[in-house]
Amino acid sequence: MKAMILAAGRGLRLRPLTDACPKPLLPVGGEPLIESHLRALRQAGITEVIINTAWLAEQFPAALGNGERYGLSIIYAWEGGAGLETGGGLLNALPLLGDAPFVLVNGDIHLALDFSTLALPEGDLAHLVVVDPPNGAGDFALDRHGRLHPVPDAGGGVTYAGVGIIDPALFAGWRAAFAAHETGGTPPAFRLAPLLRHAMRRGRIGGRHHAGHWTDAGTPEALAALVQRFRTQPGAR
Repeated sequence: MKAMILAAGRGLRLRPLTDACPKPLLPVGGEPLIESHLRALRQAGITEVIINTAWLAEQFPAALGNGERYGLSIIYAWEGGAGLETGGGLLNALPLLGDAPFVLVNGDIHLALDFSTLALPEGDLAHLVVVDPPNGAGDFALDRHGRLHPVPDAGGGVTYAGVGIIDPALFAGWRAAFAAHETGGTPPAFRLAPLLRHAMRRGRIGGRHHAGHWTDAGTPEALAALVQRFRTQPGAR
């Protein structure tokens, strides 16, 4: 199985830090944030990783190389200076990912998860890791059968943790999930969430709840808390 790490975002909420450094390369615990994913993927037996890039794209190969020192083969999927958003970035990288399901990881999160435990049940187009909503507003609802639904339940729902397994077939007929004005450009730029909700309405998305350590390091407060975690727990990874 291959993996893709989403790393093309501009990181506006973390400015001015991200004016000179992409979010996934910001230092946390003495290393770039993205390195925890690279180690975890290798430990799970995954050796081929695609990283999409846009903002300050040249810094990724300079920092990570071809992946050899991590026991990986890294290929960079450049999206141009503006990027293609999450869905467009995946669509752009499909020729590199192939036809088999792949692990997807957001480059700006940090979590304790064994990627080898992820699985895509037969018939599903995606299996997502979800967490309790950090701010009280969830993205989806997870029922007792492990099925995800596009509208949060009355209890607040769950939030996509930025990790999952995706079947490339999710992108077949992807334009049906959007109004005509919501996509544009060549290659097209669009978000992944509407495509996931479209598949949820057809009962094709499952999920699992993650109760362990997880941080979305996309805000100054969250990044500072993560840095502090490493200071107080030097062995945390």
